[in-house]
Amino acid sequence: MAELPEVRIGTAEREHAMRRLSDNFAAGRLSVAEFDERSAIVAAAVTRGDVAQVFSDLPPEPLSAADAPAERERRFLSQWPERIMAVIPIVALILFFTTGSWLWFLAIPLSAALLFGGRHDRREDR
Repeated sequence: MAELPEVRIGTAEREHAMRRLSDNFAAGRLSVAEFDERSAIVAAAVTRGDVAQVFSDLPPEPLSAADAPAERERRFLSQWPERIMAVIPIVALILFFTTGSWLWFLAIPLSAALLFGGRHDRREDR
């Protein structure tokens, strides 16, 4: 059955509409004034029809909204060497105080060479 425009909406639907509106704004489909005007309409929306009028001239779902979870996961996994590298100096310091040997500090440049040694084009990837 098709969605009826006179069906009342709740907070979850308004938040979803605001996210879609923000994604369209981020994609450059809306100016600041249009975004402000449309977000006010979404905030005051009572029915599905009120929200539908805001998106009448916009694509059904912006591509960035559909790709956002995958992009977030890919970004998290691509940063694991940086996360490990941030912990290694702390571990070396703890091992220095527990064992009394300064050689643990050699793990810092060694791990950097192992984790980042083959990536000379790192800045171009970002």
